Parts: sequence; structure tokens; C-alpha cells
Amino acid sequence: MKLILTGVAGFIGYHVAERLISRGDHVVGLDNLNDYYDVRLKEARLARLTGRAGFEFHRLNLADRDGIECLFAHARPQRVIHLAAQAGVRYSLTNPRAYVDSNLVGFTNILEGCRHNGIEHLVYASSSSVYGANTRMPFSVHQNVDHPLSLYAATKKANELMAHTYSHLYGLPTTGLRFFTVYGPWGRPDMALFLFTKAILEGRPIDVFNEGRMRRDFTYIDDIVEGVVRVADRVAAPNPAWSGDAPDPCTSAAPYRLYNIGNNNPVELLHLIELLEQALGRAAQKRMLPMQPGDVPATYADVDDLMRDVGFKPATSIEEGVRRFVAWYRGFYAMG
Repeated sequence: MKLILTGVAGFIGYHVAERLISRGDHVVGLDNLNDYYDVRLKEARLARLTGRAGFEFHRLNLADRDGIECLFAHARPQRVIHLAAQAGVRYSLTNPRAYVDSNLVGFTNILEGCRHNGIEHLVYASSSSVYGANTRMPFSVHQNVDHPLSLYAATKKANELMAHTYSHLYGLPTTGLRFFTVYGPWGRPDMALFLFTKAILEGRPIDVFNEGRMRRDFTYIDDIVEGVVRVADRVAAPNPAWSGDAPDPCTSAAPYRLYNIGNNNPVELLHLIELLEQALGRAAQKRMLPMQPGDVPATYADVDDLMRDVGFKPATSIEEGVRRFVAWYRGFYAMG
């Protein structure tokens, strides 16, 4: 199969590309290699893909309308996995236009590329952040998500609405994946596990928000990849039971689906830090801080729909995942 994969130098995109290439697919990768975090890490991921049979790379910005049109015309893919986006809740408080350009304008360009090139299936990254002010746990894709708490979350919710419109108007099969706190080797340096590891090894204090009482459904990268690939292989179809009298938010009379991909087992931040201290063999200096604007106290994924439709749920324990991350970090940065 030939696929366009956006965000290919990113954390999740790199791992998905590895999986697709390994099974024989042809991956046309797109990334703009921006400096939201250390570009050297993105380049190191990309270097592991470059030169492999079944992979080609295009450096391109999602907001470049003409460039995206040319890429689709050149690649002629069957399917698209769209993982590129401006990420980060806190960054959206100070750089809102970056989210408009990438997550709204850029997503429109991807939708238009799919519409005009007969794409069989568009799979795109949403986020657990869309649940916003919702407090009923676990979070279910059948819940309404109308109260985002950050612009990042609002753009991800907007992506889901935009995708539905294209599914309805043009019959484009679309599936959105709400990722829950992804971590693991080659991870993002702006995420808590990476930040904590770096600070502890350098003997610096770590910022622990909400006094460490936040709970996150940490999901290991291999589980995320398995979910993405299985969903991409299952083209979204209309739900024949869907009714406008009692509309189900995660399905439609159009070929449209939403799924959670989370570990279904939230972990308190303080426990994560304890596991990290054990894996590193060092104690953390903790600087306890209040909740930050845009953050939510807990995330917890209901993955029943994912299990029913693709026969998979994430299962890597936080203990094993932290050990694997630390082993990678030490090796990559040559620290012991």
C-alpha cells in the first residue's frame, strides 16, 4: 500500500513509519522539521528511515497549500495517516497562531488533498485533550466534548468536526484517534517523562504540577502504533443505526469514526516519578506547583470501541514502559 504519512519525523510518526515500512508499505513522509523542540532529535529519527526501501521524504509545511497539492499529485497515495500538528497545551497559551496555521489551515489542506485524489481512508490524530472540562470517567468517545480548556484542544475538536463534514459531503472515510499521553523511546522532549529524566540526571529540580496529584492514562508508543495501523487498515464506514434524534458523537450516517487509544489505567504523576527514580537510581528534587492553565486533573480512556472494532487495546505496563524509555534515553545520550 502507498500512504502519505505526515509528521514522519515526529515521535509517533517515526514509529508508525517504521512499522509500515517493515510490513512492506510505501511511505511518503512529510515533515517541516520545525524548532518547537530540538530539531536534532527529529533529524536523528529521520536518519533511521532515510535510504530504506519504501520510504521517501518531503520537507513541507502543512500550511503550504500549493505544496500539499503537489505532494498529493506526485504521490498518488491510497491512504493518508495525518499525524503532523502543532502540539502542546501550554505552548498554545502563548503561541496561538501556530495552532491556527498548522492544525486548522494545515488540516484543511490535507482534507482537500484527500477529497480531490480519491483517498480510500484518512486517519488523523486527535487528542484526549478534547474532553476538556468533562469529568465523567473513563472518557468515552460517545460523550459530547464541547468544553475544551486550551486552544490546542479546540483545534483538535475542530479537526473532528471538519473531518465529519468531508465524510458527509464527499463520502471521504475518516477516522480520528484520540491519543492519551503517549510516551516511550524517541519521545518528545517537551513531555513530562523526558523533562523529568533530563532534570534528574542533571541534578536539577523537576516541576510537579498540581502537587503531583494529576493522573494520566500514559500509553506506550508501541501500543499507539499498533492501534494506528489496525485502524488505518479498517476503512471507516457509516453506522446504519445512527440517528439524528439521538446522535452518537463518534459515528455517523457518513463514513466517520472516532476512537480512544489509551492504556485504560491512569497513573498518578507522583507514582510515575517514583518509577523513574527507581529506573534511574537517583532521587528527584521536586518543586511542587499548582495546576497550570489549560491542564486537566485526570485522563482515563474507555477503549471498548477500539477493542470491539479492531480487536486490540493497549496493555504495556507503566513499569515496563518507563524502564524501556530510560534504557533508550541513556543509550541515545550516552549516559551510563
